[in-house]
Amino acid sequence: MSVHPVRVAVVNDFELVVAGVAAMLAPFSDQVVVVELDSGVPPVCDVDVVLVDTFGQGEGEHLSVDDLLDDGKPRVVVYSWNTRPDVVERTMARGAAGYLPKSARAEEIVATVLKVHAGEAVRPQGGVDADLAAELADGESSGSWPGKAHGLSAREAEVVSLISRGLSNQEIAERTYLSINSVKTYIRTAYRKIGVTRRSQAVAWGLQHGLLPDRSRQVQPLDS
Repeated sequence: MSVHPVRVAVVNDFELVVAGVAAMLAPFSDQVVVVELDSGVPPVCDVDVVLVDTFGQGEGEHLSVDDLLDDGKPRVVVYSWNTRPDVVERTMARGAAGYLPKSARAEEIVATVLKVHAGEAVRPQGGVDADLAAELADGESSGSWPGKAHGLSAREAEVVSLISRGLSNQEIAERTYLSINSVKTYIRTAYRKIGVTRRSQAVAWGLQHGLLPDRSRQVQPLDS
């Protein structure tokens, strides 16, 4: 394994999310160094590993892993709630080299990035579907996401974000692998927290509070 820190790009549609993941990795800069933060754009730096947070981006075939690959380099690690084995395998078959559950802490993320960089394929042990994973993660999710400051859990915020983009309940369920009943439950609890009662009001709230995707890139300066 290289004596130099592994160069990582963190990718998601939202600046808050990529910044939150980068902050989790910051204490481990002797092993991994985040050199690029991308919201809504593909990495451009010469990086070793791309870490993709699936917040608001969909799961499985709805996740654009292919766009992040460049002749096999960098290697892609997906960081997701849904670790259902068939979803993991479909994602890996489309080019991901590693797959991490959202329950993973910073140390586990770093260990996976290092293994993937060394050429290993890393899959989660066991696996749970999106409904159970979201239930387990509520109140325990690490990092940041739009709407967190207003009391929304990560899954509630993701559902509101997808509503703000015009997706129907069925489309949200298909993209996130949540059951339609879970989607409806997240909508009800989110609406109570943000003080709205109708979909049009939720869309307006999302537009006003940063729940539409960003498009930005931040390249981190490296010490020589």
